[in-house]
Amino acid sequence: MPAATYLDHAATAPPRRAVLEAMWPYLTGAFANPASQHEPGEQARQALERARRRVAEHLGARPTEIIFTSGGTEADNAAVKGIALAAGSPRRVMVSAVEHPAVLDSARWLERFDYETEVLPVDSTGLVSPEHLDAALSRSRADGGAALLSIQYASNEVGTVQDIPALAGVAASHGVPFHTDAVQAAGQLPLNVNQLGVQAMSLAGHKLGTPKGIGVLYLRRRTAFEPLIHGGGQQRGRRSGTENVAGAVGMAAALDLAAQEDVSALAALRDEFIRRVEQGAPGPGGAAPQLTGHRSRRLPGHASFLMTGRSGESVLLDLQRRGISCSSGSACDAGSQDPSPTLLAMGLSPEEAQAAVRFTFGAETPQEELLRAAEIVSEV
Repeated sequence: MPAATYLDHAATAPPRRAVLEAMWPYLTGAFANPASQHEPGEQARQALERARRRVAEHLGARPTEIIFTSGGTEADNAAVKGIALAAGSPRRVMVSAVEHPAVLDSARWLERFDYETEVLPVDSTGLVSPEHLDAALSRSRADGGAALLSIQYASNEVGTVQDIPALAGVAASHGVPFHTDAVQAAGQLPLNVNQLGVQAMSLAGHKLGTPKGIGVLYLRRRTAFEPLIHGGGQQRGRRSGTENVAGAVGMAAALDLAAQEDVSALAALRDEFIRRVEQGAPGPGGAAPQLTGHRSRRLPGHASFLMTGRSGESVLLDLQRRGISCSSGSACDAGSQDPSPTLLAMGLSPEEAQAAVRFTFGAETPQEELLRAAEIVSEV
């Protein structure tokens, strides 16, 4: 039986009816392979290219710069590995200490081929300083430079939003390609790649209300790139494999819906949720829940806390019994007993990091349910 209140959108948002309805024709009647040279195949191809154009419009990009993938993890892997491998030299990849494992592990995989991974520190709120980045890139240039810089747009764990235009500007001044993992940002923050100043950006549909299994890699034209998946040469040879036409249509529909929503109202609701949790009953030892991440530079639908004096897992179990579904951090690290690398990088102790709980929600989350959840958090 599903929980009464679902507050784990950062892991997967509920599929949206309008998205499913847009996808349905391409799961049923118009099911053909878009590469097939017959009328049903042509119908599928046209739908795929319409979706590509619509996604490109939302990103301020060209349709030829849009690569459909199986999700955010593949898009991150393709960006980090593909750009670094195409560069050949210098053999250094720079990432922040709070990246998603899809970015961090991709950079470390490149070490098998004599690449070096440089991990950039963050402050106590999870932010990368443009000044510190400039100093790091200056040191890197003196030692041969970097093939790629990758910094997450917004943290899936603590909600902190990086100043991507400023960071990308620093990278550009050093001639280093910049990739941002915008999986959590999509639908809540601006995605215009020209305003952001990025060469590559990753998105995942299931954070926006599509079924799982569709993602996007934006790759600016003329960016050197080595494909990771070879075969039929689809998508201009950058990602072979029969395209997920229904998924692409769903991604475009989800971005259409997100563009119509008022994220300022969502941010105001987030702030009220945070206020109620912080002012609720203190935990063991008299300590109140402690907000993690940046207080103002924060995703509109994200609130994360340390439940001091308790383990995050025990709080999750108590909340689940009360009908609240949330999480203790990244779903991609589910099952791990180790403290969150993101929280450790922000200066928290392993014991403190084990007390983390995250609440994430969207424009369709009923206000009364969210505020009632704040009361339940205080009670448990």
